[in-house]
Amino acid sequence: MSGYILEMNNISKEFPGVKALSNVNFKVGKAEIHCLVGENGAGKSTLMKVLSGVYPYGTYDGDIVFEGQVQQFQVISDSVKAGIGIIYQELALFPDLSVYENIFAGNEVKKGPFVDWNQTIVQATGLLKKVNLKVTPETLIKELGVGKQQLVEIAKALSKDVNLLILDEPTAALNEDDSENLLELLKELKSQGISCIMISHKLKEVIHIADKVTVLRDGKTICTLDASKGEVAENVIIKNMVGRDIEDIYPKRPDKKIGETVLSLKDWSAYDTQLGRNVVKNANLQLKKGEIIGIAGLMGSGRTELALSIFGNPKNYKLQGTLEMQGVSKTLKHTSDAIKAGIAYVTEDRKGDGLFLLQDIKSNVSAAHLKGISSRGVLNLNEEVKVGKEYKDSLYIKASSLEQIVGKLSGGNQQKVSLGKWLFTGPKILILDEPTRGIDVGAKFEIYTIMNQLINEGMSIIMISSELGEVLGMSDRIYVMANGAIRGELTAEEASQEAIMELATQ
Repeated sequence: MSGYILEMNNISKEFPGVKALSNVNFKVGKAEIHCLVGENGAGKSTLMKVLSGVYPYGTYDGDIVFEGQVQQFQVISDSVKAGIGIIYQELALFPDLSVYENIFAGNEVKKGPFVDWNQTIVQATGLLKKVNLKVTPETLIKELGVGKQQLVEIAKALSKDVNLLILDEPTAALNEDDSENLLELLKELKSQGISCIMISHKLKEVIHIADKVTVLRDGKTICTLDASKGEVAENVIIKNMVGRDIEDIYPKRPDKKIGETVLSLKDWSAYDTQLGRNVVKNANLQLKKGEIIGIAGLMGSGRTELALSIFGNPKNYKLQGTLEMQGVSKTLKHTSDAIKAGIAYVTEDRKGDGLFLLQDIKSNVSAAHLKGISSRGVLNLNEEVKVGKEYKDSLYIKASSLEQIVGKLSGGNQQKVSLGKWLFTGPKILILDEPTRGIDVGAKFEIYTIMNQLINEGMSIIMISSELGEVLGMSDRIYVMANGAIRGELTAEEASQEAIMELATQ
């Protein structure tokens, strides 16, 4: 008997003009947590879509052997019946339905031709206990945070008697506590004999939880590392992912030239009329020329609300306090006022708010500053191409052409397009909200390098991030928020993960 629950042998998959997978070999042991890592576009999601039946048998070359049997999945339901469950980064739950209705949606517990709701609730209660989620089955999904919704998704998968659970970036949108709870749950499932494949860009989590790590690069299997042999280390994973050494993922700025104050908030508050409370409370903050300040805090601490209140207040908060730019008091009533004043904001949700996914690169880059490519109200399409090429080259956007649809780019390249869009407005102050969320380590290094270049050119950056390593590695000073208030300010020398978390949990 093989010790593997899954063997994917010599898997190749082609799209028109692109070979997404080339003779990939991937094996997962029984009751094993196996992490799949690689840069965006390396082939991770494509491989999992082959496995789950999204790309049916006959559209790829190679063999899938699951539980000792060669499989020929035609649709997702085939892989589910075989005992494979997959949870995508974008959760597929019905917000206005209850937890128990979501867990058994499409897999109803029936008594004859009718749904047995009493038994459904009983079984849902048992599954919630199994995933350590302490809510009643009748709770509506929209009343739960993202971390708890993720546990509902796992309960939903377990309701189908899975033996192999696939999780695609399960902690990407979670805070540290929810991430830790999820990782502990995966360990419990492992102890119950369930194997897990986890796709993740968070290497510290990979190192913490993985029994084995397989690295893909350019659609090929580069290596499989075994934690029991001491092979799973951050520098080893990074080198295999990007094909080169990255000595320090947070590149240093040896010649820091920090100048005068360019932005100042004094007793700054933002009242959300829909929530009926202040989402920012009496904030005092300064940003200097040529400086990166980090804004740290747990989810719901008010970091994004602070950024939006500065960037023309698109949520229509009731604002109090003073906002000064270079010593002059400003009233920014609209995002257009903020752009004119020299402020740009790269949103945390690049797919939802930051980009036009069905449009091409050049259209996205020019979108926030159409006047820059217009004459007498008429768009100059040649100028749009020129500007698009300038930012494609300067930001190292990897794409076949300027006409490539942005929705088909990798996460890292989408983020660069979003960055280019706002750089084209010519800002003096750049607000980056979760600038590297959901992108791989190689793309992160490129984003950090671009940030340093912008700072060296005299720009100032406010960076909001949930990754403490990122905040510590890139910031000159750090403000820590909790419950809408700034709880403290730390210099780069004073800052540590412990110091930040102590302030963030006040």
